[in-house]
Parts: sequence; C-alpha cells; structure tokens
Amino acid sequence: MSVRTAAAIAVVAGVVTTLLPFSATAASAAPATDDHAVLRTEMGAPVPSGPLTRGGATESFDLTVKNPTGKAVTYNPWMLVDPTGPSRLQEGDVLFKVEAVDAPATKSSIGRQDGEWQGTFFPASGEPGSEKGGFDIPANGKMTWKVTIGLGANYPTNDGDFSLSASSYNNAVAPGGADSHTIKVDPQVKTGELKTWFKQISSGKDGQEQRAYLDLNYQATGDGTFGTALATSLSLSHPGEQEADFHVQALFDGRWQDLKVEDSRYELPQIPKGFGAADGVRTLPLRVSLGNHTKLTKKTTITMEAEVRQAVGNSYALKTSSVQFPLVPFAETAPTDTPSTTPSTTPSTAPSTVPSVQPAVATSTGKTNVTTTGTTTATATATGSLANTGAGSSTGLYAGLAAALVVLGTAAAWLGRRRGLSA
Repeated sequence: MSVRTAAAIAVVAGVVTTLLPFSATAASAAPATDDHAVLRTEMGAPVPSGPLTRGGATESFDLTVKNPTGKAVTYNPWMLVDPTGPSRLQEGDVLFKVEAVDAPATKSSIGRQDGEWQGTFFPASGEPGSEKGGFDIPANGKMTWKVTIGLGANYPTNDGDFSLSASSYNNAVAPGGADSHTIKVDPQVKTGELKTWFKQISSGKDGQEQRAYLDLNYQATGDGTFGTALATSLSLSHPGEQEADFHVQALFDGRWQDLKVEDSRYELPQIPKGFGAADGVRTLPLRVSLGNHTKLTKKTTITMEAEVRQAVGNSYALKTSSVQFPLVPFAETAPTDTPSTTPSTTPSTAPSTVPSVQPAVATSTGKTNVTTTGTTTATATATGSLANTGAGSSTGLYAGLAAALVVLGTAAAWLGRRRGLSA
C-alpha cells in the first residue's frame, strides 16, 4: 500500500470531503476510538481475471468485512483508488457499483477527496455520511458485498495501473486490516510525471531589481498525453504587511500582456489538451515589477508560486513550483524593457539538468523580446603620446611658441570682453 493511500485511510469521520455528500451530522459525530478500529476487510479474486481496458468489460469481486469482537461495530465503507501517472481521475474514469450479497440493500456513489478518486456505499434506506450511512457489523459476524469495477472510455492515456483498497472513513478498520487489489490497465504504458520549474533570466535594470524576468517551464514524461487543457495560476507574496501592487505580464501571441487577476491570483494562458512528452519543454516568459501604488519603499524579496491543474473537471493541483527574487520600486525615470543579460542562479525548484530545448508558447513568436543582447559601453582612456613625425627637435620648439601665442590671444580676448561688460 502506498504512502498516499495509507495517509488517506487515516482520515477520521470528521473529514470534510469535496464531493461525497457527508452531512453535518456525520461531520460533527465523534471520531471512532482505537477500540472501534477492529474490522478487517477481505477482497476476493476479480472475475473475470485480467487487465481492464478503457471503455471495455468490467470485473467483479466479493468484499467481506469481518468483526472479530464481541460487540457490533459500525462500518462506513470507503474504497480508495491510488493511480499511477500524472493525470487526476475524473468521476467517470473508473466505473464503480456495489450490490449486497449478505448485507442490507445497498447503494453506491463516487466522489473525490484531495483530488483523488474514491467510492463509497451505504444502506439503501440511508445516505452516505448520515446517521444511517453505515452498516452495523454484528459481534463476531461479517457482511459481504459484490463490487464491480471498470474503466471509462476517457481513462487518461498517461495513467496506468492503480491500487484499490477497502477501508472506512470512520476509522473502524484495524491498522493493517484493509485489503487491496492492484488493478491492471491494458495497454500497459510507461507512466511519467509533469515537471514545472522557474528559471530566472534576469532581475532588474542597472542592478536596481526594478523588474524581474523569469521563464516558467513545463515538461511531461512517460507515455500518453493529458486529456484536458492545463491551467496555471500564479500567486505572489512578500514579508510584511505593506501593499505591494504587483504588475505581472506574460509574453504570448507575440507581445507582453497583462495577466488576468482573480482573488489575488494571476491566470496564465492554458496549455491545450494533448500535452505530452513529444512536446518537449514548453516555456512561458514572465516579467514582474511593482506598480505605482506600491507601499514598499526598499528592496524586497518576492516569492512567486505557480500551481498547475487540469482546466476541466478535477482541478485539484497537479504540481506546484516556487521561486524567490528581489524587487525595488521603480525610480522616477522608468527603465527600458531590456533585461540584464547576466542570468541569476537557477532556483532550487529547477531539475538538476535543465533541458536545452526550450520552445516558447505555441502562439508566441519566440523569446527575442526577453533574452536580448545587452549594450556594452567601453570607456576609452588616453594613455599614449603624440606620434613622432620625424621633423627634428625644432618642430617641438615652434609648436611650443604657437601654443603660447594661442594662449595669449585667448587671454586678451577675455580681458576685452570683461572691459566691455564693466563699461
């Protein structure tokens, strides 16, 4: 069992879920004590055996819940899926149905918690999460259900096999007592991950850190592609309580554009569905400065975080990356848009080896507006002497006399001008 599944199993009855309709009554109920964590779940062999295919046949197995104690214990079923691959599962990506075998009439439903797929079932006379949402397993007794599982036609192509475990959201299953199955998916895929990282191109003009230029990079690994567009939101923070008044822009459609802000988060252009390893590294140039209404008066370290999620359906975060950089308020004379050519150290969120191929956003004309060649101004210093023309030493004497006459003439002219002014 994975660490993520184990952590989910430890959630108690008071947990707030995203889609499961747990009622306020259940949420306010006291969590089960260790004395109640005594049940054991057993999952029979799936029939028919073999891997599941997207939109194909389902398989079924018996789920038996046993109570080895001398008093009845309430069981609130919780079926947890722990997938492999970078995509979040939508509700319809895994088919789920539960029927009573040796138990009261049963209904089932699908929901999500913390972005993960989960299934639950409950007495047909009650509702999930209510006082009648559980099954009372009798003392030294058991109950059995038939669980049917399958794959929806849109099960992500970049996700592979998954683990399905049977636990309880009221913590009634004993530690180590939750059984699980590994559900094989056909065709087999090499599962990868979604990588995101910042690369700081420059910070500031003339060392004043008045504007920061950064690249936000995306890369997918493994087989398959994302079945939905990918959305990204940026959040910025800084120490202290002063208003910062951030001005954030991205380079897309060939020009720098202001980003739409909602609830202090800046929305980036979406990556279209179908993003995968074949697309290489996708790069979006960004620039950040402090606006006219900023209350910051000195150099400040800014933290920027990018949260990437699926744009449709299950929008729980797929990946987050962050970077820190310094900024100071703009001087009275606004700097130009040309960044410094001296790159700063790549933040720790970047992978150890940054891919060399970094194409810009598909609609962008490239990064020529960002990564420019700075102008180097060379200051010449006169250290040499006049060249010798070979005219002999008398040439130097005549040159000295001529210079003296020029000086005398200039002085006479200045004195004449002074007399005229004083007349």
